[in-house]
Amino acid sequence: MSYMELMNDKMNKAVEALETNLKTIRTGRANPTILDRVELEYYGSMTPLNQLSSISVVEGRQLMIKPFDRNMLKEIERAVAMADLGLVPQNDGSVIRIMIPALTEDRRKELTKDAHKMGEDAKIAIRNIRRDAANAAKKDAELTEDLKKQAQEDIQKATDQYTAKVDKIVDEKCKDIMSV
Repeated sequence: MSYMELMNDKMNKAVEALETNLKTIRTGRANPTILDRVELEYYGSMTPLNQLSSISVVEGRQLMIKPFDRNMLKEIERAVAMADLGLVPQNDGSVIRIMIPALTEDRRKELTKDAHKMGEDAKIAIRNIRRDAANAAKKDAELTEDLKKQAQEDIQKATDQYTAKVDKIVDEKCKDIMSV
């Protein structure tokens, strides 16, 4: 695999990681992906909540967690409460319900700042990948000086495309957060 293919692959992964992280930011609507990072111990190993239960949206602003093993209700309730998502789980004995509160204007602004920080982290990762690819191109003995210069330009073009993609993704998420 050439350094360009490797660079593109790594940059794609950085963008995918950003998209995954942005899914965990809630937008005021119920969305099961906000619970993706919640894990709890199950038979000695940490297991994601979505592997231990079904998570569904009820009436637009409520999540319902139905565990496959009803003995896990208390542990699931505790794990959601401890996940620092600002959500209050309610255990009714057979399922756990989570009301998603409407976001205040201040909270929306905080969440957009978080989204921008995640975007900036992704851009930093992309720039680090660019640096590694540029160094690989400089050290490639098979390339002539003209080809090395062309490779540097190609690397920069790819970097610009991926940073623009990151900006677009973050802007869309911010619009989603700020919409009431």
